[in-house]
Amino acid sequence: MRSEQPVPKPPGMTTALQRSPGTALHRQLYIVLRDQIVRGSFHVDAAIPKEADLERMFGVSRITVRRAVADLESHGLVRKVPGKGTFVLARKDGSRREATLPLLEALTRQAKDTTVQVLLVETVPAPGDIALLLELEPNGLAHHVVRLRSAGKTPLMVTEAWVQAKWAADITPDSLLKKALFEIIISKGVEFGKVVQEFSAIAAAPQHARLLKTDVGTPLIQVTRLFYDLEDRPAYHLTTVVTPERTRLLMEIPASAINTLSAGSYQHTVLV
Repeated sequence: MRSEQPVPKPPGMTTALQRSPGTALHRQLYIVLRDQIVRGSFHVDAAIPKEADLERMFGVSRITVRRAVADLESHGLVRKVPGKGTFVLARKDGSRREATLPLLEALTRQAKDTTVQVLLVETVPAPGDIALLLELEPNGLAHHVVRLRSAGKTPLMVTEAWVQAKWAADITPDSLLKKALFEIIISKGVEFGKVVQEFSAIAAAPQHARLLKTDVGTPLIQVTRLFYDLEDRPAYHLTTVVTPERTRLLMEIPASAINTLSAGSYQHTVLV
Protein backbone atom coordinates (compact mmCIF):
# COMPACT_ATOMS: atom_id res chain seq x y z
CA MET A 1 0.00 0.00 0.00
CA ARG A 2 1.47 3.30 -1.09
CA SER A 3 1.85 5.92 1.66
CA GLU A 4 0.33 9.37 1.15
CA GLN A 5 2.85 11.94 0.02
CA PRO A 6 3.03 15.26 1.89
CA VAL A 7 1.55 18.23 0.09
CA PRO A 8 4.23 20.80 -0.85
CA LYS A 9 3.68 24.22 0.73
CA PRO A 10 4.35 27.55 -0.98
CA PRO A 11 7.36 29.42 0.44
CA GLY A 12 6.62 31.08 3.76
CA MET A 13 3.38 29.21 4.39
CA THR A 14 2.93 28.07 7.97
CA THR A 15 0.59 25.61 9.62
CA ALA A 16 0.62 27.39 12.98
CA LEU A 17 -2.89 28.78 13.39
CA GLN A 18 -3.69 30.31 16.76
CA ARG A 19 -6.34 28.25 18.59
CA SER A 20 -6.62 30.39 21.70
CA PRO A 21 -9.48 32.92 21.96
CA GLY A 22 -9.18 35.64 19.34
CA THR A 23 -9.40 35.63 15.55
CA ALA A 24 -11.49 32.75 14.17
CA LEU A 25 -9.61 29.93 12.43
CA HIS A 26 -11.22 30.54 9.04
CA ARG A 27 -10.18 34.19 9.29
CA GLN A 28 -6.59 33.25 10.14
CA LEU A 29 -6.48 30.85 7.19
CA TYR A 30 -7.93 33.51 4.90
CA ILE A 31 -5.23 35.98 6.01
CA VAL A 32 -2.42 33.45 5.40
CA LEU A 33 -3.69 32.52 1.94
CA ARG A 34 -4.42 36.13 1.01
CA ASP A 35 -0.91 37.20 1.96
CA GLN A 36 0.60 34.38 -0.09
CA ILE A 37 -1.47 35.43 -3.11
CA VAL A 38 -0.64 39.12 -2.76
CA ARG A 39 3.08 38.40 -2.37
CA GLY A 40 3.12 36.20 -5.48
CA SER A 41 3.64 32.76 -3.89
CA PHE A 42 0.67 31.73 -6.06
CA HIS A 43 0.88 33.16 -9.56
CA VAL A 44 -2.10 34.44 -11.54
CA ASP A 45 -4.14 31.53 -12.96
CA ALA A 46 -2.30 29.06 -10.70
CA ALA A 47 -4.36 26.75 -8.51
CA ILE A 48 -4.14 27.01 -4.74
CA PRO A 49 -3.99 23.69 -2.81
CA LYS A 50 -7.17 21.62 -2.82
CA GLU A 51 -9.52 21.75 0.17
CA ALA A 52 -8.39 18.35 1.46
CA ASP A 53 -4.75 19.44 1.19
CA LEU A 54 -5.42 22.68 3.09
CA GLU A 55 -7.14 20.65 5.82
CA ARG A 56 -4.01 18.56 6.32
CA MET A 57 -1.57 21.45 5.98
CA PHE A 58 -3.31 23.58 8.61
CA GLY A 59 -4.98 20.93 10.75
CA VAL A 60 -8.44 22.44 10.36
CA SER A 61 -11.87 21.20 9.31
CA ARG A 62 -13.35 21.22 5.81
CA ILE A 63 -15.87 23.86 6.91
CA THR A 64 -13.04 26.15 8.05
CA VAL A 65 -11.27 25.75 4.71
CA ARG A 66 -14.42 26.41 2.71
CA ARG A 67 -15.22 29.58 4.67
CA ALA A 68 -11.67 30.88 4.13
CA VAL A 69 -11.77 30.11 0.39
CA ALA A 70 -15.23 31.68 0.11
CA ASP A 71 -13.81 34.87 1.65
CA LEU A 72 -10.96 34.85 -0.85
CA GLU A 73 -13.48 34.52 -3.67
CA SER A 74 -15.74 37.26 -2.34
CA HIS A 75 -12.76 39.64 -2.27
CA GLY A 76 -11.90 38.88 -5.88
CA LEU A 77 -8.67 37.05 -5.16
CA VAL A 78 -9.60 33.61 -6.50
CA ARG A 79 -12.15 31.91 -8.75
CA LYS A 80 -13.57 28.45 -8.13
CA VAL A 81 -13.98 26.23 -11.19
CA PRO A 82 -16.22 23.21 -10.45
CA GLY A 83 -14.35 19.96 -10.88
CA LYS A 84 -11.00 21.67 -11.54
CA GLY A 85 -10.01 23.70 -8.48
CA THR A 86 -9.60 27.25 -7.21
CA PHE A 87 -7.47 29.62 -9.26
CA VAL A 88 -5.78 32.93 -8.50
CA LEU A 89 -7.16 36.00 -10.26
CA ALA A 90 -5.22 39.01 -11.48
CA ARG A 91 -5.09 41.91 -9.03
CA LYS A 92 -7.79 44.51 -9.72
CA ASP A 93 -5.52 47.39 -8.71
CA GLY A 94 -2.99 46.56 -11.42
CA SER A 95 0.66 47.41 -10.91
CA ARG A 96 1.98 48.71 -7.61
CA ARG A 97 1.99 52.50 -7.41
CA GLU A 98 5.05 54.42 -6.39
CA ALA A 99 5.13 56.70 -3.36
CA THR A 100 5.76 59.89 -5.32
CA LEU A 101 3.08 62.19 -3.88
CA PRO A 102 3.99 64.77 -1.24
CA LEU A 103 2.26 64.01 2.06
CA LEU A 104 -0.35 66.78 1.92
CA GLU A 105 -1.16 66.00 -1.71
CA ALA A 106 -1.57 62.32 -0.81
CA LEU A 107 -3.88 63.27 2.06
CA THR A 108 -5.91 65.45 -0.31
CA ARG A 109 -6.34 62.59 -2.77
CA GLN A 110 -7.29 60.27 0.07
CA ALA A 111 -10.00 62.71 1.18
CA LYS A 112 -11.38 62.99 -2.37
CA ASP A 113 -11.34 59.24 -3.02
CA THR A 114 -13.21 58.29 0.16
CA THR A 115 -16.39 59.19 1.98
CA VAL A 116 -16.22 60.34 5.58
CA GLN A 117 -18.48 59.66 8.54
CA VAL A 118 -17.92 62.00 11.47
CA LEU A 119 -18.28 59.93 14.64
CA LEU A 120 -17.28 62.40 17.34
CA VAL A 121 -16.40 66.09 17.70
CA GLU A 122 -15.77 67.49 21.17
CA THR A 123 -13.55 69.86 23.14
CA VAL A 124 -12.26 68.10 26.26
CA PRO A 125 -9.17 67.95 28.51
CA ALA A 126 -6.47 66.19 26.52
CA PRO A 127 -5.13 62.88 27.85
CA GLY A 128 -1.72 63.13 29.47
CA ASP A 129 0.33 61.86 26.54
CA ILE A 130 -1.55 64.03 24.03
CA ALA A 131 -1.22 67.11 26.25
CA LEU A 132 2.52 66.51 26.44
CA LEU A 133 2.91 66.10 22.66
CA LEU A 134 0.79 69.18 21.90
CA GLU A 135 2.66 71.13 24.60
CA LEU A 136 -0.51 71.87 26.57
CA GLU A 137 -0.81 72.56 30.26
CA PRO A 138 -1.96 69.58 32.38
CA ASN A 139 -5.71 69.12 31.75
CA GLY A 140 -5.44 71.66 28.93
CA LEU A 141 -8.30 71.59 26.43
CA ALA A 142 -7.95 70.10 22.95
CA HIS A 143 -10.42 69.47 20.15
CA HIS A 144 -11.07 65.74 19.67
CA VAL A 145 -12.27 64.42 16.30
CA VAL A 146 -13.00 60.78 15.35
CA ARG A 147 -13.90 59.83 11.77
CA LEU A 148 -14.43 56.74 9.62
CA ARG A 149 -13.36 56.82 5.97
CA SER A 150 -14.79 54.31 3.50
CA ALA A 151 -14.71 53.41 -0.18
CA GLY A 152 -18.31 52.68 -1.05
CA LYS A 153 -19.52 50.28 1.63
CA THR A 154 -16.01 49.11 2.54
CA PRO A 155 -14.50 50.76 5.65
CA LEU A 156 -10.88 51.73 5.15
CA MET A 157 -9.66 53.63 8.19
CA VAL A 158 -10.58 55.08 11.54
CA THR A 159 -8.88 58.38 12.33
CA GLU A 160 -8.62 60.07 15.72
CA ALA A 161 -7.28 63.61 15.87
CA TRP A 162 -6.38 65.94 18.73
CA VAL A 163 -6.14 69.55 17.67
CA GLN A 164 -5.28 72.79 19.43
CA ALA A 165 -8.55 74.04 21.00
CA LYS A 166 -8.14 77.53 19.46
CA TRP A 167 -9.44 76.13 16.16
CA ALA A 168 -12.46 74.38 17.69
CA ALA A 169 -15.02 76.88 16.38
CA ASP A 170 -14.05 76.07 12.78
CA ILE A 171 -13.91 72.28 13.20
CA THR A 172 -17.50 71.07 13.27
CA PRO A 173 -19.30 67.97 11.94
CA ASP A 174 -20.58 70.04 9.00
CA SER A 175 -17.17 71.53 8.13
CA LEU A 176 -15.54 68.08 8.31
CA LEU A 177 -17.98 66.78 5.70
CA LYS A 178 -16.81 69.50 3.30
CA LYS A 179 -13.08 69.65 3.99
CA ALA A 180 -10.36 67.43 5.37
CA LEU A 181 -9.18 68.37 8.85
CA PHE A 182 -5.72 69.48 7.71
CA GLU A 183 -7.34 71.74 5.09
CA ILE A 184 -9.38 73.47 7.81
CA ILE A 185 -6.23 74.02 9.86
CA ILE A 186 -4.37 75.40 6.83
CA SER A 187 -7.27 77.79 6.20
CA LYS A 188 -6.50 79.31 9.63
CA GLY A 189 -3.10 80.43 8.36
CA VAL A 190 -1.05 77.46 9.59
CA GLU A 191 1.82 76.30 7.38
CA PHE A 192 3.02 72.80 8.17
CA GLY A 193 6.68 72.10 8.73
CA LYS A 194 7.92 68.72 9.85
CA VAL A 195 5.80 65.63 10.53
CA VAL A 196 6.89 62.91 12.96
CA GLN A 197 5.45 59.48 12.11
CA GLU A 198 5.22 56.27 14.10
CA PHE A 199 4.08 52.89 12.76
CA SER A 200 2.92 50.09 15.02
CA ALA A 201 0.71 47.01 15.10
CA ILE A 202 -2.24 46.66 17.47
CA ALA A 203 -4.96 44.11 18.10
CA ALA A 204 -8.45 45.21 17.10
CA ALA A 205 -10.43 46.40 20.11
CA PRO A 206 -14.22 45.96 19.91
CA GLN A 207 -14.82 49.50 18.64
CA HIS A 208 -12.24 49.25 15.84
CA ALA A 209 -13.42 45.75 14.95
CA ARG A 210 -17.00 46.98 14.61
CA LEU A 211 -16.13 50.04 12.54
CA LEU A 212 -13.66 48.24 10.24
CA LYS A 213 -15.86 45.12 9.97
CA THR A 214 -13.23 42.71 11.20
CA ASP A 215 -12.81 40.36 14.16
CA VAL A 216 -11.86 41.45 17.65
CA GLY A 217 -8.17 40.71 18.11
CA THR A 218 -7.33 40.95 14.39
CA PRO A 219 -3.92 42.59 13.81
CA LEU A 220 -4.30 46.20 12.67
CA ILE A 221 -1.80 48.82 11.50
CA GLN A 222 -1.67 52.04 13.48
CA VAL A 223 -0.01 55.15 12.03
CA THR A 224 0.52 58.10 14.36
CA ARG A 225 1.51 61.50 13.00
CA LEU A 226 2.38 64.68 14.86
CA PHE A 227 2.21 67.74 12.59
CA TYR A 228 4.29 70.83 13.41
CA ASP A 229 4.10 74.34 11.97
CA LEU A 230 7.04 76.19 10.44
CA GLU A 231 8.06 77.48 13.86
CA ASP A 232 8.35 73.91 15.15
CA ARG A 233 5.21 74.17 17.30
CA PRO A 234 2.89 71.12 17.40
CA ALA A 235 -0.32 71.76 15.46
CA TYR A 236 -2.22 68.50 15.67
CA HIS A 237 -1.91 64.83 16.48
CA LEU A 238 -3.47 62.24 14.17
CA THR A 239 -3.81 58.48 14.68
CA THR A 240 -5.01 56.32 11.78
CA VAL A 241 -5.98 52.66 12.19
CA VAL A 242 -6.32 50.40 9.14
CA THR A 243 -6.58 46.71 8.30
CA PRO A 244 -3.55 45.15 6.56
CA GLU A 245 -5.77 43.35 4.05
CA ARG A 246 -7.03 46.66 2.60
CA THR A 247 -3.95 48.80 3.03
CA ARG A 248 -0.41 49.24 1.75
CA LEU A 249 1.83 51.87 3.32
CA LEU A 250 4.22 53.52 0.87
CA MET A 251 7.13 55.78 1.77
CA GLU A 252 9.69 57.46 -0.45
CA ILE A 253 12.98 58.51 1.15
CA PRO A 254 15.01 61.04 -0.88
CA ALA A 255 18.72 60.45 -1.32
CA SER A 256 19.47 63.51 0.81
CA ALA A 257 17.79 61.85 3.80
CA ILE A 258 19.38 58.41 3.57
CA ASN A 259 22.15 59.23 6.06
CA THR A 260 19.89 61.12 8.46
CA LEU A 261 17.25 60.21 11.03
CA SER A 262 14.67 61.54 8.56
CA ALA A 263 14.93 58.17 6.86
CA GLY A 264 13.42 56.59 9.98
CA SER A 265 14.70 54.44 12.80
CA TYR A 266 13.54 51.51 14.91
CA GLN A 267 12.61 52.21 18.51
CA HIS A 268 12.24 49.17 20.78
CA THR A 269 10.53 48.86 24.12
CA VAL A 270 11.66 45.85 26.11
CA LEU A 271 9.44 44.87 29.03
CA VAL A 272 11.32 43.03 31.78
